Amino acid sequence: MGVVVLTMKAAVIEMVLVLLVTGIHSNKEMTKKIKRPKFTVPQINCDVKAGKIINPEFIVKCPAGCQDPKYHVYGTNVYASSSSVCAAAVHSGVLDNSGGKVLVQKVAGQSGYRESYSNGIQSLSLPRWRESFVVSEGKPQKGVTYPSALTYSSAKSPAAKADETTKAYQKPSVPGTTAQPVTLMQVPGTTSAEGTHTTLPKPSPPAGSAASSPRPQPVGHRSRELDLWSTTTSQNSPRANPGDTDLWKPGSVLLDAGFVPNEETSTQPLDPASQGDPSCKVDLAFLIDGSSSIGSRRFRIQKQFLADVAQALDIGPAGPLVGVVQYGDNPATQFNLKTHMSSRDLKAAIEKITQRGGLSNVGRAISFVTKNFFSKANGNRGGAPNVAVVLVDGWPTDKVEEASRLARESGINIFFITMEGAAEHEKPYVMEPNFASKAVCRTNGFYSISVPSWLSLHKSVQPLVKRVCDTDRLACSKTCFNSADVGFVIDGSSSVGTGHFRTVLQFVANLSREFEISDTDTRIGAVQYTYEQRLEFGFDTYSTKPDILNAIKRVGYWSGGTSTGAAINYALEQLFKESKPNKRKLMILITDGKSYDDIRIPAMAAHHKGVITYAVGIAWAAQDELDVIATHPAKDHAFFVDEFDNLYKLVPKVIQNICTEFNSQPRN
Repeated sequence: MGVVVLTMKAAVIEMVLVLLVTGIHSNKEMTKKIKRPKFTVPQINCDVKAGKIINPEFIVKCPAGCQDPKYHVYGTNVYASSSSVCAAAVHSGVLDNSGGKVLVQKVAGQSGYRESYSNGIQSLSLPRWRESFVVSEGKPQKGVTYPSALTYSSAKSPAAKADETTKAYQKPSVPGTTAQPVTLMQVPGTTSAEGTHTTLPKPSPPAGSAASSPRPQPVGHRSRELDLWSTTTSQNSPRANPGDTDLWKPGSVLLDAGFVPNEETSTQPLDPASQGDPSCKVDLAFLIDGSSSIGSRRFRIQKQFLADVAQALDIGPAGPLVGVVQYGDNPATQFNLKTHMSSRDLKAAIEKITQRGGLSNVGRAISFVTKNFFSKANGNRGGAPNVAVVLVDGWPTDKVEEASRLARESGINIFFITMEGAAEHEKPYVMEPNFASKAVCRTNGFYSISVPSWLSLHKSVQPLVKRVCDTDRLACSKTCFNSADVGFVIDGSSSVGTGHFRTVLQFVANLSREFEISDTDTRIGAVQYTYEQRLEFGFDTYSTKPDILNAIKRVGYWSGGTSTGAAINYALEQLFKESKPNKRKLMILITDGKSYDDIRIPAMAAHHKGVITYAVGIAWAAQDELDVIATHPAKDHAFFVDEFDNLYKLVPKVIQNICTEFNSQPRN
């Protein structure tokens, strides 16, 4: 009996041991199964801004090449959320231009963001912003869980968008061929996708058009409705084309003008959440010809051209924005820059534009755009270049040169597209011969496109898009280097001496070299003073940098007392009275001693008249006088060196402060 009991006990013990071992093994297997997956670092592009990512803290991997200036950064150490994450990481020194991992932490918005140049990137200044972020080495912190997939504020991540836009779109199968898969992206709330070209519905004749209005044509300004579209065109007409009578048969469309048959319209993906192409961040105004002479057919081709441009541009708040002004007798805004935030919406709005009729008053339209269109209320973003594309049928019925000059000096890059220029017998009726070359931003061919026939207008879509997006070549965009009238007020008193006076002139020349100088860019003037004052040269005396530098070199030393207050008054009356209304006015006063007269009232007069005053003191100059002369805050506008030979050290500081102040203000 005892043997049996012992045997049973041994069996139980053996069973317990087996269960125990099995349980341990099972637990190990379970542990393996529930082991947490390895953290995957999300990859982002150089243009992704921190504000687009909802996560408060995350680690991302940046690609190489984010040092490019087109990836904007705002701030130093603490960056505004409108900054590129990867470019900020390079600026801060966390990454180099080869890319890598970076830890991003969101922090509260700041009252201001300071610009600086670091690691090959120039960050920009910015006033108060709603959110900020800081960057550090991309190592996970203990106890913090980081997302493997980021949450974006738009419906789709940039990566997903890139994947969709690179998918192949194939033609539907036709009978007798093997069916091919067709990938379509349907937009919620629509029944079909838009194509590259859309046939616009034929509008009813507009009020004031050639067909319906008794308005007489201007003398010599031909009626364009009949000479191309009439089916009874004379064979002797230089515009007659054998195929003209067949262009607008019912059920057909004009293939050569950028249309395609409806059944062959290609389907393109639409992304309602697109923020726009950041490499083409421009504020763009189209001035379209709505005059009676253009006729309804050509007006439709013009709208189709705009629709094709809208399709080619990736419209959005981070990319290009487009508004349209139609001109005839008087200009009118069809919609402004902030009305439409996607290419799809923009195309739909273009389709609804109706022709106004009247004359072709282009100059009046350009003046209207300069004064009214590029305002903050209309969506002008300040930091984006302003571009105006003017479409003209034949020639304007008013003058454009003066209006265009004022537009250029306001920082607007003017492009002209002219269709069907004047024939030989029509040239006497043109008010301003070569009007396009007088109007554009530069006469180098970049800003002018001449189209021989309306039927070939569609060929200009890609050349125009490429040019307006080439922000490096938009020469009339306002910058801190090309938008000011800079007046130097130079102390020529006896205490300076001949040798030191040449050092002062070298300082003036070094500052002048930093600016882009021409009659429409920055202009330079100079006054020398002692007890008396002398205008060395005015703003309109020289218009090239070599001429300015030679003029500075020729200034002769005067010698005498030091009446700085009288010199400021003289500069206001004799130099700055010639400043243009739309130019920033900068006075740079250089002195080596205390003034013999009062400087407070003259300084207040300069500030009241909008002249931004920089005071540069040397050796025996009084710091309290420099602070009074300088625009507030004095710490940004007053400078001092103890020796003339150290003046050269102030050049980069003065220029930096000029640009910092410029970048903190609206451009137009």
